Amino acid sequence: MFQDSLRRMVEHTQGGIAGLLMGFDGIPVETFTVEGKKLDIQTVGMEFTHIIAQVRKAIDGIDAGTTEEVTIRTDRMTLLIRVLSKDYFLALAVSPTGLASKGRYLLRVHAPKFQAEL
Repeated sequence: MFQDSLRRMVEHTQGGIAGLLMGFDGIPVETFTVEGKKLDIQTVGMEFTHIIAQVRKAIDGIDAGTTEEVTIRTDRMTLLIRVLSKDYFLALAVSPTGLASKGRYLLRVHAPKFQAEL
């Protein structure tokens, strides 16, 4: 059910590599990776789950509101993370030359659908 939505988000983002729906417990719900790309999005998600939890905790600690989005840029990808709830998040990996802004838009637009289906 989530596979098609993840695939559409990745494929409609120029430079999209992979998408992930994961719980903050580190357990992936669904993943999609473009054929031929060598990115283990599941491992990426598990590694960043703790970091996102710490960011959420820091934001709560300074009373800055609710964490909605986290972006991590490296020389090999931009990882866009959209928090769906206290239990789940979406992630989209985009190549350095891709359109991360389009990916960010698609995450924001598709988030309510994922939230309704969780």
